[in-house]
Amino acid sequence: MPGEPLIYARGLTKTFGSLRAVDAVDFSVTRGEAFGFLGPNGAGKSSTMRMIAAVSPRSGGDLRVLGLDPDRDGPTIRGRLGVVPQEDNLDLELTVRENLYVYGRYFDIPRRELRARIERLLDFAQLSERADERVEPLSGGMKRRLTIARSLVNEPDLLLLDEPTTGLDPQARHALWDRLYRLKAEGVTLVLTTHYMDEAEQLCDRLVVMEGGRIAAEGSPRALIGRYCTREVVELRFGPGESERMAAKLTGLGGAGVSERIEVLPDRLLVYTDEGDAAVAAVEALRLEPVSVLVRRGTLEDVFLRLTGRHLVD
Repeated sequence: MPGEPLIYARGLTKTFGSLRAVDAVDFSVTRGEAFGFLGPNGAGKSSTMRMIAAVSPRSGGDLRVLGLDPDRDGPTIRGRLGVVPQEDNLDLELTVRENLYVYGRYFDIPRRELRARIERLLDFAQLSERADERVEPLSGGMKRRLTIARSLVNEPDLLLLDEPTTGLDPQARHALWDRLYRLKAEGVTLVLTTHYMDEAEQLCDRLVVMEGGRIAAEGSPRALIGRYCTREVVELRFGPGESERMAAKLTGLGGAGVSERIEVLPDRLLVYTDEGDAAVAAVEALRLEPVSVLVRRGTLEDVFLRLTGRHLVD
């Protein structure tokens, strides 16, 4: 129905014995949105995605995908989804084109129509020149683009991507982001999991931050950073084992209105402030001598550190 969320979850729960992998979460995804689940490994992201994909039954709560109940209407839902799994599961002995063709036949797409779709998808994935080569020798980035192209063969209503760029080098990650930008521009609804803060900021219109199976926060990347972080962060690195001692000397920055708070990490101090240059000047006035000083903007990783006390990737 127009205006109805493509995904609607209330109190959604997944348990494995005594482990609550997903603990009564609420969220919804609207048509044309790029929605993300952000969190470290073990946060419950993949378990949530498997329930949405109708391949893992929920243990409790309410879940509707495309207006249907995954427990009752699993085959119908799966026929309307595109799924990019965390690990590529391509047939390495087949060619690029054959991988798309075999997968497309699972959906009973007429051969002539399927061949036309494959040509469009090869162009989209920038794999036309490699179409008749076997998959095995392709680079990791090419294989990932092929996996995404394969997920689009059935022209899905909803595309699920589980850790889409894990293991890729920076160049391959940006090439893949470009493909996903194109899909967003074409109105494809994307749902992705990631533990890369920059990926979530680049791709997601809205996201939830997950920790321990629960949702710690929800909103757009910009809104979350504005709510839980200062405009700038000063990173101070001192000698080995010096962080705690130097943090004690910086406690006066808060009273002076220069810093909102200070986080002590094993390898550096994070000074949260709206005026990075003023904070650096205050540190210099204390005659401290850090090994390095970096002023940067607040990020989603700072949001996660504020909410949970640890980094996205531990």
